[in-house]
Amino acid sequence: MAEPTHLITSLRSQLQSLRLRVEELESDNARLSSLVSNCCCHKAEENIDAPVVGSVGLVDGKGGLNSNVGKSRKKKENLTVPDDKVSTGHQYSRRYVALKVMYFGQRFFGFASEAQMDPTVESEIFKALEKTRLINGDKKNLQYSRCGRTDKGVSSVGQVISLFLRSNHKKPEQSNGYSREFVLKEPYEGEVDYVKILNKVLPKDIRVMGWCPAPTDFSARFSCLSREYKYFFWNGNLNVVAMEDAGKKFIGEHDFRNFCKMDAANVHNYRRHITEFEIFPCNERFEGDQLWVVKIKGSAFLWHQVRCMVAVLFFIGQGLESPNVVDALLDVDSTPRKPQYRIAPEVPLVLQSCKFEGLRFMCSTDARQALHAHLEMECRSYKLQSAIFHEALLSCSLVENDDSVLNSKTRKKAASHVPLMSRPTEPSYEERCTKLNSRAEE
Repeated sequence: MAEPTHLITSLRSQLQSLRLRVEELESDNARLSSLVSNCCCHKAEENIDAPVVGSVGLVDGKGGLNSNVGKSRKKKENLTVPDDKVSTGHQYSRRYVALKVMYFGQRFFGFASEAQMDPTVESEIFKALEKTRLINGDKKNLQYSRCGRTDKGVSSVGQVISLFLRSNHKKPEQSNGYSREFVLKEPYEGEVDYVKILNKVLPKDIRVMGWCPAPTDFSARFSCLSREYKYFFWNGNLNVVAMEDAGKKFIGEHDFRNFCKMDAANVHNYRRHITEFEIFPCNERFEGDQLWVVKIKGSAFLWHQVRCMVAVLFFIGQGLESPNVVDALLDVDSTPRKPQYRIAPEVPLVLQSCKFEGLRFMCSTDARQALHAHLEMECRSYKLQSAIFHEALLSCSLVENDDSVLNSKTRKKAASHVPLMSRPTEPSYEERCTKLNSRAEE
């Protein structure tokens, strides 16, 4: 019995030694992994979809791509950063980035996610950022900002957001302005292909169009020089000339409190500057009708401002109001209380572009080709749906009409138009402020 007991004791001793050795090796492995992960050379080799020099082109103002020089190397695709590179702090390199985003807004409850309604465009973007591990921390820590808060159903092809994202560059973050590496190198050399990575995980009605390095004092909201909106509509029998004459009255700086949804608790200045106004036809036609677009450009806009402006223009186009009604509504001394009227529908409204000084959005050749293919496929899909509805419309015309079953008393009468200046009005800004103050004192 003594010999087996001695053998068991010896084996246990050897097992304990091996366990200790394994722990030592794991500790050494963790230390070496940490050193390797902080090595610039290793990052350049193992990065996710990082484009090689020359594989990135710049997107010009017309959406074209400048030619690139050099050759690109094909890398193994990976949508997420490896686990050993995830950090609880900010030990990884970050850079401040502006992203240009497009989205088809029909299924979203607006862009911003603060309204506690889901889905929103912003919530879907942050899901993608977290899934690809491009961010770590909350919005405040990421210094997140957005150019505009589009409403439920509104689309955009030029929304801009800015925030800190994980970077391949060594120590790109600095207190003010660009870091030294950004000045000495091309801003996209060896960087993560943000467009390609994000577009692989975003839903099909949201796409990142391009990215651009930005100084850390940049704000997508406050650094924006101008915003341009487009509103699409079918001409029908609208008097477009009268609408355009009335729309020109918006140009310049005016108080637009009668052309917005007033938020007296948060907004105290209702003066905005409109720099451009145009109405012109599009290439789309249907059943002899022409699709038109209203283009409005300004430094900034109020809540529902564009939809209110378009609603009044439609009254003018239908001959229900004179173009002079715009003058009356812009004169807040004579008209301090906004007449009650229904704003224009949200779906035809598009945030077309947001202009910034010094930003040039870019994407890699691969990312741009994939983006183009996706958007083309979506266009074809919607045109197919249009063709199906058109077939249904043709079939509907073959159904016989029988009014004999209808009671004349149940037939809907056309609503008569009440002039805007004769309608019930909403409380003025001063009245709203008085009410807010009285509530605060209670």
